[in-house]
Amino acid sequence: MQWEVVIGLETHAQLSTASKIFSGSSTAFGAAPNTQASAVDIALPGVLPVLNRGAVERAIRFGLAVGATIAARSVFARKNYFYPDLPKGYQISQYELPVVSGGDVLIVVDGVEKRVRLTRAHLEEDAGKSLHEDFHGMSGIDLNRAGTPLLEIVSEPDMRSAGEAVAYAKTLHSLVRWIGICDGNMQEGSFRCDANVSVRPAGSEVLGTRCEIKNLNSFRFLEKAIEYEVRRQVALIEDGGKVRQETRLWDPQKGETRSMRSKEDAHDYRYFPDPDLLPLEIAPGWIASVKATMPELPGAMRSRFVADHGLGATDAATLTSSKALAAYFEEVVRLVGGEPRACANWVLGELLALLNRLEVEADASPVAPGALAGLVKRVLDGTVSGKTAKEVFEAMAAGEGEADAIIDKRGLRQISDAGAIEALVDQVLAANAKLVDDYRAGKEKAFNALVGQVMKASRGLVNPAQANAILKKKLG
Repeated sequence: MQWEVVIGLETHAQLSTASKIFSGSSTAFGAAPNTQASAVDIALPGVLPVLNRGAVERAIRFGLAVGATIAARSVFARKNYFYPDLPKGYQISQYELPVVSGGDVLIVVDGVEKRVRLTRAHLEEDAGKSLHEDFHGMSGIDLNRAGTPLLEIVSEPDMRSAGEAVAYAKTLHSLVRWIGICDGNMQEGSFRCDANVSVRPAGSEVLGTRCEIKNLNSFRFLEKAIEYEVRRQVALIEDGGKVRQETRLWDPQKGETRSMRSKEDAHDYRYFPDPDLLPLEIAPGWIASVKATMPELPGAMRSRFVADHGLGATDAATLTSSKALAAYFEEVVRLVGGEPRACANWVLGELLALLNRLEVEADASPVAPGALAGLVKRVLDGTVSGKTAKEVFEAMAAGEGEADAIIDKRGLRQISDAGAIEALVDQVLAANAKLVDDYRAGKEKAFNALVGQVMKASRGLVNPAQANAILKKKLG
């Protein structure tokens, strides 16, 4: 039997406010345990929450970015459950009336575009953190995270593979950073995903029983966890068993998901409106003022790169995968004075490889846009070949200076003088009589070998096109 995979993601994006969603406590990462937990955060009797306006504005920005409906009136609710790091015994969230409804995210997988619909995005507070590693036979509780503002973004079950889920998560990760509502630091827990995974017979319209994999804080873990869970569910069904609705955890050491608890439904949390918080009302004027501050969005920029620069959808998607990379590319094109295809090749090739190697963003690149633009110009005007330019780029990355200085210092200028190239060709033909005879006998590979000898004799500095033309003329 052929199976279809059905995936929906719930993503928690920590909003980039300086203080928490219902108190004035700091949201800075890395403080000593329980030093950033106020009376409101730890739920001392008599305290009252006060909503953070900045958190609401960030939710509005997200709604605008995904083309969603921003509710004129939304309501905060109490989500009741017991856990040691939840001091109130409930979490303040939104349920029936979320601040953002609908919208979609455009993803690109293997050059094919697909829209993933969003169900909702709602504001809520984070819980604290249980610490197990530093205690023997006990757990510690750190309430610094309690009350940290989150935007929970819920997708429709529109994804059909782990690859699509990763593409969606990466696109969403880029978007929340692009519009400045979340720093996206996955190591610090600022952006984490829960994956709802089920399988069903191909062609069926009935959803299978889903399992939720909690707190996946890397794209690699997200992909591995989904792939494993799909295999587990298919094997279970094909062996005559049934998938149970449950919450599972990903174990990266064992490379498997494992059961955590039975999956709760909404009624298990006994949601009801929080009596301490008034309904949130957002006037049209507030939305308009936020809209006026929005940057050009990745989707619009991606379309512009395709239309104006003639780039493919995949290349345009990669260039707009982060705001810093897009800005870097546009600056290189501006400084070169055009030639976007050539600029894109260098940004997507050598520059991205360097950034990945150093694990930094484009705005922290040791090769500045102006430096790369200078190198691209030298390739375009024939001063250096593409192969030699890669050597120059590595020297630039190592801090040896600008392209022109490195080219002169290392003697890397391409030989374009026809007389000099002709002399090199004559030397090669005289030293490789057998290759000449092979070529004249119809062996085309011999010509490539002769070109290689010319390049070797010139230390790769001869203009390849000129060398080819002169060789063909000499060989008749």
